[in-house]
Amino acid sequence: MAKPEYYYGIHSVESLLELEPERVLTLFALKGRDDARLKRIFELADPFGVSIQKASRDSLEKLAGQPFHQGVVAAVRPHPTLNERDLEDLLKANSNVMLLALDQITDPHNLGACIRTAAAMGVDAVVVPRDRAVGLTPTARKVAAGGAEKVKFIQVTNLARTLSNIKDEFNVRVIGTMLDEQALPIQDCDLTGPIAIIMGAEDTGLRPITQSQCDQKVYIPMNGNLQSLNVSVATGMALYEACRQRNVK
Repeated sequence: MAKPEYYYGIHSVESLLELEPERVLTLFALKGRDDARLKRIFELADPFGVSIQKASRDSLEKLAGQPFHQGVVAAVRPHPTLNERDLEDLLKANSNVMLLALDQITDPHNLGACIRTAAAMGVDAVVVPRDRAVGLTPTARKVAAGGAEKVKFIQVTNLARTLSNIKDEFNVRVIGTMLDEQALPIQDCDLTGPIAIIMGAEDTGLRPITQSQCDQKVYIPMNGNLQSLNVSVATGMALYEACRQRNVK
């Protein structure tokens, strides 16, 4: 049997119990903590016979890998890693897909924040390269506050090749966010229909090989002398505009 993964934080564990309770093996809760949020988690776990163990703060910190566990850690059966084949299945089933692709995002806090926003804005899947990018770590799951259980997370071997394939085979338009002479203000770009919005790391932006796959480049207009935003903030703004356009009656 594969080693369990450890989820921590109230939102992350609560969402997991609501959506995939069969994956939860054991709950570890802080000794002496007895509040409404933790009771809610116990109530969700009870019908599924999930074992609940009281643990010290130090023990929870070791399981979570850091001290910010909010008093609860869940040992969980690992979720299968989604890949290119799963992305193809999604595209075959959804002709009006909205994807978020992240090009070499290495900070789990930024990844988690992007996933949280993606889930809130109706994104069907977050697509990332398998190498030189952070995966869905416990920290990313906690920051996502339940979003990681609501939006598909797909890791691909070659992001540029994947973008090329979904353009050719599924007519997905690729929209890259960057400052460029050909870039449009994001509100002037049509973000309806099947699309993939690509966000790059805030220090390096989109790699040239990723830029080459963009059907249109866009930027977020800003006042003052700021040239860039944190990637999770920029992602939220870009996805909100896409969601706004797609929901216009």
